[in-house]
Amino acid sequence: MIDKAKLDALRAKYAEGKGSDVLDPEFKKVVALVFQGKDRRKLPYGDVATLLGAPYQPEAPEAADFGGLDVALVGIPMDLGVTNRAGARLGPRAVRRRRAHRPLSPRAQVVPAAECKVADIGDVPLRSRFSLDKCIEDIAEFYGKITAAGVKPLSVGGDHSVTYPILKALGAKRPVGLIHFDAHCDTSGEYEGAKFHHGGPFRHAVLDGVLDPERTIQIGIRGPAEFLWEFSYDSGMTVIHIEDMPKLGIEGVIAKAREVVGDGPTYVSFDVDGLDPVYAPGTGTPEAGGLTPREAQAILRGLRGVDIIGGDVVEVAPQYDATTNTAMVGAQMLFEIFSLMVLGKKFKRRG
Repeated sequence: MIDKAKLDALRAKYAEGKGSDVLDPEFKKVVALVFQGKDRRKLPYGDVATLLGAPYQPEAPEAADFGGLDVALVGIPMDLGVTNRAGARLGPRAVRRRRAHRPLSPRAQVVPAAECKVADIGDVPLRSRFSLDKCIEDIAEFYGKITAAGVKPLSVGGDHSVTYPILKALGAKRPVGLIHFDAHCDTSGEYEGAKFHHGGPFRHAVLDGVLDPERTIQIGIRGPAEFLWEFSYDSGMTVIHIEDMPKLGIEGVIAKAREVVGDGPTYVSFDVDGLDPVYAPGTGTPEAGGLTPREAQAILRGLRGVDIIGGDVVEVAPQYDATTNTAMVGAQMLFEIFSLMVLGKKFKRRG
């Protein structure tokens, strides 16, 4: 039976309410980002598509203070380092198109865009679409500029070779730790005269002294290329194979990751082939039997408080996915890393 007094109270409170009339203080932050006026929301399918629906500020890199940004969202449309199927150069554009506004991290109860100044600054300017070596140099230089300005980068590739020059910039003064989601360890050596392919970025980062292998954990590893990854074990990286997941459980993986990276500066690199191809078929080197998006989200959300100084989502190759699911999942993982960045115990706004 309906409680008339309760119904009358609900009518008095909500009958004339607009969509933007909310009381929760965190939800109010969302309203400020999403609504224009009392009842008009920004169109998720309108205007220029940007990463995470952030403002577009391609002029920021030329500004003396980098536009006052705390976090820069960057596209890296380069896939010259792939060893299998090409196409990840289209990843940034695909993720931008799937940029349905995600202002609130529900479990973490944080509105990351309200906690910092963030913008999509466009793509890394690359001198050549044909030279992998030049692209690596250009990426390192661009991220050096971002780092020097005190801005934290969050990027979409591109193949996984792009992470090496990013780490080279971020770890120039102090080696960083790494939380790495992938089907592959990506610590193999030179192939056919090329060292900067997507199968070896973390070997180069360690040998350059910018990545601390003792503070590196690789999650979701599987597939037939185990013989190529001796460097991971020899250097002291922690490798969690997909077969380890049922034994450790989500909480065990989270605990291990927090133990490995400690309280030092840490980077998150998310290769979408770490997910099972049933959820992310649009990638260059898919491997069956991977993580589910729910498992990946749970692990990321369990890292709250870790000092995340940057991150990337790589290897989205949309032409292999007619559903656009891979780009959607990539965008979600990008948002999870963004949330972690502002939730870090050492995160401070520049302004």
